[in-house]
Formats: sequence, structure tokens, C-alpha cells
Amino acid sequence: MSEFEFLRNVTIGQYIPEDSIIHRLDTRTKLIGALLFALAVSSTRSVIATVLVLALLMGVIVLSKLPILYVLRGLLPGLPFLIFLFAMQILFQGGNIPCGVTWFEWWFVRITPCLAELVVLGMLRVVAFLYIVSLLTLTTTSSYLTHGIEILLAPLQRIGLPVHEFALANMIALRFIPTLAEELERTAKAQASRGGDFGNAPWYRPDIMARARLPLIIPLFVNALRRAEDLVLAMEARSYVGGKGRTKFVELHFGAADWVAIALSLLVWLAVWLLPWPTLRTWFPYL
Repeated sequence: MSEFEFLRNVTIGQYIPEDSIIHRLDTRTKLIGALLFALAVSSTRSVIATVLVLALLMGVIVLSKLPILYVLRGLLPGLPFLIFLFAMQILFQGGNIPCGVTWFEWWFVRITPCLAELVVLGMLRVVAFLYIVSLLTLTTTSSYLTHGIEILLAPLQRIGLPVHEFALANMIALRFIPTLAEELERTAKAQASRGGDFGNAPWYRPDIMARARLPLIIPLFVNALRRAEDLVLAMEARSYVGGKGRTKFVELHFGAADWVAIALSLLVWLAVWLLPWPTLRTWFPYL
């Protein structure tokens, strides 16, 4: 039944309580750090710099005392998207990137070292973004995340942006990801018990996986909408009317560790952005 266990591979939206330095950091520190790491990944075109950022993220995972294999396994749900991204770049970007050497060419498909480096860079960026969001939710509860986002975006209230509602909607969306995985798992097991065949497609055949999961789409959305409606009714039953006039049970405060973490994150972003990082072709000119 391992092919039906979707929830165990979902890390985004989950929270694992641990007594670690990362868990004890202020929520705003983790949000700012996640933003700076995302900017670092986005602001470089060097595979080497991106790999360095990923290595630093692995160090953060170790500091957070999270199960390393569990966090790494969170990449599995994103594999079909990575394969799709790889295929689209190979098919439609090969002829648009000038390069002196051509490894393979057939019809409109042209594979060059420049394209290969671009594809690897794109896939590493997606992996980094997945781990950044996973680390943020694995080490912070939804209430603290909502509180932190609301404080950071508080100046936007002056231009009429409903900051509390915006933060709450984002957190509900993140926390709904494991809920969808749970509903998908329950629906798949229910249909399999009635004779449904979902097969055992290998990870490198996303087309077979997509066709096998197609009968689950409608029941999944029906159950998800039902869950969303239950959430709305629960909020209305508790007289939720938005963030205006609401008070906080816990106030957030910066400590010395928070300033150090922000400074290190800022240093990583500036180093990745400003330093002249070499490309793979610089180290391997025969490519």
C-alpha cells in the first residue's frame, strides 16, 4: 500500500515540535531569513552558488534537529514537476540559447552545454524553494506564522491592505497542502478497495502516474471544498470578523540570536548576489 501513502512525503504545511535553536528563533527572523535565502537563489545564474545555498539549507536542517530523511523525502511530491520542467526546457529553449558546442540535435531539439547548465540551475532553484518553505512550516506553528507575517506587513495597512486576512489566507493555504494529501490518500485507498487500479508507475514516467491519478481529481476537489466549507462554518461559529481590534496572546521579541541569524542570512544573499561566481563552463572549459 506504499503507493497510496501520499501524506508521509509531504513536508510543506507540517509542523514538527523540537527543542532547537531554529525553533526558538523569532518568527519574523525565520520569515526574513527565508526571504533572503529565496532572493539568494533567484539572484544568481551560477549552479555552484545555488549548490552552496542548498548546502547551507542542509546545515539549517541539521540545526533544527528535524529528521533529515523526512525533510529530504519532501522532494518526492515535486518530482513530476521537476521532470516536466526539465522536458519543457529541453524541448523549447535549446535553439534560443547560443553556445559554441552542440551535444545533440534533432529537428527542433538542440542540447548544448549552456542549455544543460540552465536546466540544472532551474531544477536546483525549485528544490531550494521547496526546502525553504518546508523548513519554515516545519519549525513554526501556523499561529506564529500568521502573527509574524501580520507584523512584517503592518505598514501596508496604511494603504488599505487587509494584512491580517492576507496572512491568514496564506497560512490556511500552506496548511491545506497536507490536508489535500490526506484526502488524496483516503480517496485512493477507498477506490482501490473497490477494485480501482492505480498501478505502480516508476518515478520517471509522470505520464503514467498522471493517468493513474486522474480518477481521483474530482473526489479530491469535492472533499477539499467540503473541508473548506467546514472551516468557514467553524470560523463563523466563533464570530470571526477579521483582524481589526484583535489582540495577541503572545508578543514576539527579537533576541541576540535573531539578529545574528538575520545578519548571516543577509551576508549569504549579498555574497551570492555580488561575488563573481564561476559557471560550470569556467571550471570545465572542454564543455
